[in-house]
Amino acid sequence: MPLVNIQIMEGRTPDKIEALLKNITNAVSESLDAPKENVRVIVTEVPKTHWAIGGASAKELGR
Repeated sequence: MPLVNIQIMEGRTPDKIEALLKNITNAVSESLDAPKENVRVIVTEVPKTHWAIGGASAKELGR
C-alpha cells in the first residue's frame, strides 16, 4: 500500500487540494501498478509562520 506524504504551505483552495489528491493518486497508481484504492495520500498544510525560507518565515516574506 503506497503512502505519500505531502507538505504544502497553507493557502490553497479545497478544489486545488482535491485535484492534487487525485493527480498524485493517479501518478502513483500508474507508476507502481498499484490499484488506486490501495494508494494513500496525506496532505499537511503548514502555516506560513512555520515555514522558513532563508531563515525568515514565509509570512514575514509576504508569500
